[in-house]
Amino acid sequence: METIPNTPNPIPTLYQWAGGKEVFEKLTSLFYQKVNADELLSPVFEHMSSEHAKHVAFFIAQVFGGPALYTEQAKGSHSRMVAHHIGKNLDEKQRKRWIHLLIETADEIGLADDAEFRSAFVAYLEWGSRIAVINSHTTTNPVGESEPMPAWGWGETKGPYQAEK
Repeated sequence: METIPNTPNPIPTLYQWAGGKEVFEKLTSLFYQKVNADELLSPVFEHMSSEHAKHVAFFIAQVFGGPALYTEQAKGSHSRMVAHHIGKNLDEKQRKRWIHLLIETADEIGLADDAEFRSAFVAYLEWGSRIAVINSHTTTNPVGESEPMPAWGWGETKGPYQAEK
């Protein structure tokens, strides 16, 4: 497992804990095979490129603390990922099926299944898929090209806590 430099007690990123790039590529490759065979989801993804599964793997890997594969190799950004959902008019039934198939695939490939990792993994899927549904009902991208990629961790919060006044 890669370690985080200059830390006395390195805590692995979600990317490291999951097993790295190859694990995310395996996950999304098998997942999108299922999506293509699913009567509810296949129409949404019928025009996806042959690189789609790999780009999604790179996106998730980067969000989970891995290398910037999505921004560097796929030439993507948070804004570009959001743009893929604009105008798709996704619904809750599709969102739930997407999550179900992804978790099912995670189980099939043996993705880390300890409670802490799965909690963070499923929390990200819930958050991201709900944002995707919201954005799918818009006509303009709410995320600017210069906005940073999301960063997902073990559930920690960033910055100092400030009580309400």
